[in-house]
Amino acid sequence: MKKIFLLAIVTTLFFSCKEQEKQVETPSKFTFSSWAHGGGKFKEDVWKKRIRFYDSLGISEILVGGSPEVLRQIIPLAKEKNIKVHGWMWTLNRPGDTIAKKHPEWYAVNRNGQNSLEYRAYVDYYQWLSPFHPEARNHIINNAKKLMEVEGLASVHLDYVRYPDVILGADLQPKYNLVQETEMPEYDYDYHPIAREGFKKIFDKDPMDFKHPELSTEWRQYRLNAVTSLVNEIVEIAHAKNKKVTAAVFPFPEMSRQMVRQAWNDWNLDTAYPMLYQNFYRENINWIGFATKQGVSDVEFPVVSGLYAPALRDPKDLEKAILIAKENGANGISIFTADGLTKEQQAVFVKLKNQN
Repeated sequence: MKKIFLLAIVTTLFFSCKEQEKQVETPSKFTFSSWAHGGGKFKEDVWKKRIRFYDSLGISEILVGGSPEVLRQIIPLAKEKNIKVHGWMWTLNRPGDTIAKKHPEWYAVNRNGQNSLEYRAYVDYYQWLSPFHPEARNHIINNAKKLMEVEGLASVHLDYVRYPDVILGADLQPKYNLVQETEMPEYDYDYHPIAREGFKKIFDKDPMDFKHPELSTEWRQYRLNAVTSLVNEIVEIAHAKNKKVTAAVFPFPEMSRQMVRQAWNDWNLDTAYPMLYQNFYRENINWIGFATKQGVSDVEFPVVSGLYAPALRDPKDLEKAILIAKENGANGISIFTADGLTKEQQAVFVKLKNQN
């Protein structure tokens, strides 16, 4: 009798555990999100209209670039439609930052010895702070802390948390009359004096003297670590406040390391939003699936595939991009941006939200 009783207990426990496993393995709902520009001033009627529009497309999360004051006023309106609001923050690239501009020594330095305030690679708004300068780091962390104080914010969403592009996407290079077959010195950052000094203490070498710095894995990793430590410090502070941190990143970690010195697989994020803008790299839509799968396999946190609306004008292409991201393990997609979608593209969102 005891044997039968024990067998019954074991059987019950087994099936109970299997049921728990099923519950754990059940995938969360595939989400639609969008980056959104908050604007300088909050206009209630405008935002009510925008939020109704997002809701009609099945968008349940928006990544809003705006001041903490603007975000505080958007959140209650979004909550009425069960839409989460993330605070979209430009991290190391700080155009128009009046505080930072008073401190030229805070800015990243290229291999020619020019800092990013003096020499603006590619475009005027590329004004990058150095992750090696302690005061620049504190300034960035304080910016993140201000967002952490916004009640109801879904996450602090970090963008431009990297170095300037040492290699541009293939489709972007002709726009700047460039052929980047090597790492050109004017686009190769961060040779900040503090970075060089710290590297020299470890390796007895000044990276400025390297004939081929792109061949030094130590020098690359050293710079990757500076960005990683900044991100993880922000995450640690946020988590202590019971807040989340997400980030917009380059397509997948290996590509990110090469193009912009960004090793996001080493970050302690809550979610990553890789920007899978296939047209920038002259790739097809299948590449979105490849990049999604690679990112998903490289990290333990959720991945939301970022899609570029202007490159997916054909609604069939947009639908394929969304579905291929889902098939390859993404937890959702984020569009840049929903506000610019055509009627035909909007119809794709409406169709797929009803199938989700």
